[in-house]
Amino acid sequence: MPTLLLLYGFRFFFYSNENNEPAHVHIKKGSGYGKVWIEPTIDVSYFHGFTNGEVKQIMEIVAEHAEAFKTKWYEYFG
Repeated sequence: MPTLLLLYGFRFFFYSNENNEPAHVHIKKGSGYGKVWIEPTIDVSYFHGFTNGEVKQIMEIVAEHAEAFKTKWYEYFG
């Protein structure tokens, strides 16, 4: 489970067995968790247990770091 970023209590990561799906990140903070696609476009897969404000913050972070997340995804999965 490579961690990509720790920021404001959010952990952005991917699982090591997900190379059959488009690039995406998982997000965890406390009991909240979610998944955001970063390819072909940035889009929500799901969110559970986050407030609307946290979802907005997560999406802003993903947008800001999407290129770095993609780079790490392709470095890991080849």
